[in-house]
Amino acid sequence: MARIPQSDLKPVRARRRAGRATMSDVARLAGVSAITVSRLLRDPTSVSGELAGRVRDAIEQLGYVPNLMAGGLAAAKSRIVGVVVPSIRNAFFAASVDALAARFGERGYAVLDSSADYDLQREDTLIEAMLAWNPAALVLTGFAHGPRAAAIVARAGVPVVEMWDIAGRPFDMAVGFDHNAAGRSVARHLLARGRRRVAVIGAMLGRDTRASARCAGVREELERAGRAAVDSIDLPRASNVGDGAVAIAEALAAPGGIDAVAFSNDVLALGAIFECQKRGVRIPDDVAIAGFGDLDFAAHCRPSLTTLRPPREQIGNETARLLLARIDGLSAERRVVDLGCELIAREST
Repeated sequence: MARIPQSDLKPVRARRRAGRATMSDVARLAGVSAITVSRLLRDPTSVSGELAGRVRDAIEQLGYVPNLMAGGLAAAKSRIVGVVVPSIRNAFFAASVDALAARFGERGYAVLDSSADYDLQREDTLIEAMLAWNPAALVLTGFAHGPRAAAIVARAGVPVVEMWDIAGRPFDMAVGFDHNAAGRSVARHLLARGRRRVAVIGAMLGRDTRASARCAGVREELERAGRAAVDSIDLPRASNVGDGAVAIAEALAAPGGIDAVAFSNDVLALGAIFECQKRGVRIPDDVAIAGFGDLDFAAHCRPSLTTLRPPREQIGNETARLLLARIDGLSAERRVVDLGCELIAREST
């Protein structure tokens, strides 16, 4: 693209010495109206080829950054999408946020994400902070929220998706899968392979409601088949490989022993595999092991890990699709989208 002549740029540069470039500066340099600049900033698809190129070139040369909270824009929705997840370290949520950020990025929206660290009161504070920016949309995780969340969200008047769960009453829309049903599918898988003494091991089940629902699903399906869980262990902190090793050591010591373990995530399951190998416990001959997440190592560790594969990227893509349709006025539908959760059977069972 041809650069704007330096002779045209000098008067604007002189004005910039007194402060940041304005929308009027961009419009003047590009030879368009301020309305055209505003339209492009609000929706990059609304201004066509040659005009859009001139505006973008002027923005680049001036280093223009729009002040979305100024003047008449203060009452409008910004081009920010607020996202609150329980943990930004969790690969599951990171994949969903990356996917929805890519979809929104194609339309000129920026995703502002934050972590509540499984603290519902902190989530309330983060929701308020997000809404102070007049976001175009809001994305939350699951249905367990702090005491003020419902009132805060109701006042906001923006489209909302609660992702990663569908077993509840959403504020607006929901995208995810039924965690209890996913846990039941693990139990059925183990029972079908002749396992009768199953332990259930999870982490932070009092705070991580989705992991809790999966573990509950395993126990419920075992009971339905007349086989109560031999042991149920709830680790008090976010899981790591070492915790999985400690937990399976405890489960192996249960009176009468165990022949299978259902873990709430793959990281704990990997620790259990290592511990069994140290102890000479054969997998799956002596103990079958199942996880959740289908993390990168699950297909490549030995034995490879049977696990549940959540639709991580699909959740992000579908969340973005629903919100963009609402923002564009193409849909007013309140939807709950069940993407399901696939059980991947591998060597560990």
